[in-house]
Amino acid sequence: MKIKHSIIALFSLFSFSCGENPQPQEKTTSEPDSTKAEKIEVVAETPATLYGIPIQNMEIVNGKIQNNKTLSEILTPFGITQASINQMAQHSKGIFDVRKIRAGNKYALFIDTLAADRPTKHFVYEIDALQYVDFSFGDSITAEKREKPKQIKERLVAGEITSSLWNAITGQGIPFQLAYELSNIYAWNIDFFGLQKGDKFKVKYSEVWVDTSFVAIDSIKCAIFNHCGTDFHAIPFKRGDRLDYFDYEGNNLRKAFLKAPLKYSRITSHFSNSRMHPILKICRPHHGVDYAAPIGTPVMTIGDGRVIDRAFHSGAGNMIKVQHNSMYTSVYMHLSKFAANLKVGSIVKQGDVIGYVGSTGLSTGPHLDFRVYKDKTPINPLKMESPSVEPISPDSMAIYKSIRAKLIEELN
Repeated sequence: MKIKHSIIALFSLFSFSCGENPQPQEKTTSEPDSTKAEKIEVVAETPATLYGIPIQNMEIVNGKIQNNKTLSEILTPFGITQASINQMAQHSKGIFDVRKIRAGNKYALFIDTLAADRPTKHFVYEIDALQYVDFSFGDSITAEKREKPKQIKERLVAGEITSSLWNAITGQGIPFQLAYELSNIYAWNIDFFGLQKGDKFKVKYSEVWVDTSFVAIDSIKCAIFNHCGTDFHAIPFKRGDRLDYFDYEGNNLRKAFLKAPLKYSRITSHFSNSRMHPILKICRPHHGVDYAAPIGTPVMTIGDGRVIDRAFHSGAGNMIKVQHNSMYTSVYMHLSKFAANLKVGSIVKQGDVIGYVGSTGLSTGPHLDFRVYKDKTPINPLKMESPSVEPISPDSMAIYKSIRAKLIEELN
């Protein structure tokens, strides 16, 4: 199962100095000075409609789902019977589970003002900022999931790291989700736990807006991240149904191994041949990297492989060992628990969640002790070179170079 990324701890992920976590600010319609170019594609809704429903001769009742409110409590005062509510649940199967209405989400009722009994003709529930489901009441009950009219805005931004990627992005009024998207693209190439002051980035990307509200990052069009004096290009190129990002030479940014086995953390101890053990108080090798993270933080396997050990091991606590090929093996220690259904012999894919951060075994606090072995010899995970997969083929290189030149010219 692929990790479903959280954004709660982005600040700790991208910081190299401690500080107070700033709160993301609500996006307004005004664009920051850092915006270099913007192109807007508008899908407009007919003015006489709301949620795609004609509003002539309709009274609109808007509301928000209250805590512990059921559909029956919301709809029965408007003439919707329990039998009709049961039909709503039946007709919306595969579209939306009515048991999953969430407190705080918006809804609207459309009441026919021309009819003497003023029947409710539509009930609209907003699943999120973009999607909604329209329940229509007529001779039969229907359910249809739709999206609100949206704008796609392209932005071109640049920034420099002074304290963290989070601050470099939000300080310009750029949605903080951009930091998450960049971390995904560069996950195999840049250690975002080790960003340096003076690192720079340029990004062309698109945003999804509904009305005057930012909804999501749509896609990264192109990026250059200068880390420790080296430019890391991210050029999108589609082959078949798969879109990947490539470096300047056409090497796939996807690598055989991820740079780190978890998303939100900080390094507290590095690879060393002689380290004072915090509990045993003796100097001995520490052939791994310690990542401090809250208990329960998902831990991912850095590459495809097979689980060859999953057990409690005294000082290592709950430990998982993954054999990637005849040469490389990775180890994950002090876990609070293992992923469900994971056992010795399980086949795992890069990015699969295999366990969760804990403090089992000889541990002074919640952290992951991560280790990599090459030919059974421990190596420093932070200095491990990982080969690219699926580079641009010679037949496609001319097209790729043309796309690369155009995108880099736009960035510069």
